[in-house]
Amino acid sequence: MTNKVGDIALLICCVITFTIFKTLDFPIINSCIETCLLISTDIRNIYFDTVCYNKVCYFLVVAAIGKSAQAGLHIWLPEAMEGPTPVSSLIHAATMVTAGIFLLIRCSYFFSNVTNIFILLIFFGSITAFFLQL
Repeated sequence: MTNKVGDIALLICCVITFTIFKTLDFPIINSCIETCLLISTDIRNIYFDTVCYNKVCYFLVVAAIGKSAQAGLHIWLPEAMEGPTPVSSLIHAATMVTAGIFLLIRCSYFFSNVTNIFILLIFFGSITAFFLQL
């Protein structure tokens, strides 16, 4: 059930991204974001909905937290390791954890305009690294 939180966050992120950019193609979205960074702030606010853009970034972080089993949404990882076969535990644990990190790396250009998102990433990453490894 906790893994579905990440799935739903990723789905909402895709819907909002498609609403803003009218595509889900990464190179096109990246060029749109770079173009918006070059224009002035007043014109950018007219053509670029920053509230929805911030929501995309926050939903991306929630999706990555759910997929990579970080603090708060980490409950599914020990249960996946108790799978019936070693292949099942490998697929559910190692692949899913890597998928969350890959999601953040692949969508890192989204975070260039949202400075508070880095604080959120550092918070959840450090909580996971220091307290859940005990």
